[in-house]
Amino acid sequence: MDLGITGLRVIVTAGAAGIGLAIARAFVREGARVHVGDVDAEALDRLRASDPSITATRCDVAARDDVARLFADATRALGGLDCLVNNAGIAGPTGRVEEIDPDDWDRCIAVDLTGQFNCVRLAVPLLRASRNPSMLNVSSQAGRLGFAMRTPYASAKWGVIGLTRSLAAELGSDGIRVNALLPGIVAGERQKRVLEAKAKARGITAVEMETLAFSYTSIKAYVQPEELAALACYVASPLARTISGQQLSVCGDTNMLG
Repeated sequence: MDLGITGLRVIVTAGAAGIGLAIARAFVREGARVHVGDVDAEALDRLRASDPSITATRCDVAARDDVARLFADATRALGGLDCLVNNAGIAGPTGRVEEIDPDDWDRCIAVDLTGQFNCVRLAVPLLRASRNPSMLNVSSQAGRLGFAMRTPYASAKWGVIGLTRSLAAELGSDGIRVNALLPGIVAGERQKRVLEAKAKARGITAVEMETLAFSYTSIKAYVQPEELAALACYVASPLARTISGQQLSVCGDTNMLG
């Protein structure tokens, strides 16, 4: 299927590894032009070596000066913007609410929610000039379900849903589509660390925690980053011109979070 996104100009935050890298590469395969931001300097070095067509800026989305530099670099490299993928996020702390360090709470909210606002406010004026403008904000199944011992992360990801729905209503008259992507249990080192932390907090093994997590899904398999990337490309295409304000789950039918 030809998605019709050849030449699409895309920013992907946290795009040098994991889900973000899969999304960036998928866009490039479809003929898009991509600029990524990432806080990890080593990951950016690897990206520049492996994917020289993808331009990049070191950026902590919680730092507004960094975000300003990211958008300045991206607009120079791309000549404008058609799609923002707000992917940057951290797992945050695991523990009972009374045990969570307030600084860890603040950092999680700053990256996972405020970081998206920091990017949106600079993206919107650029998107208004696009003929096919869209925004994809990465949330989580924790953005629609309760998540015990993961309150900072879940609170931020619920906030992303509110941000997305509000932006869709606000920006629809400009033709800007805004959707949220809700991954389930995604294969990778980050998910492994989350399961290990949850297992430790519960006093069980990591294998037992993994089994418990999949007991709440209909399809008992890890979501692959490439599956998320395929959906990201589709909703950024003209084929999805009336898809906006949606919570797009790729989760194997997750019914509960353990």
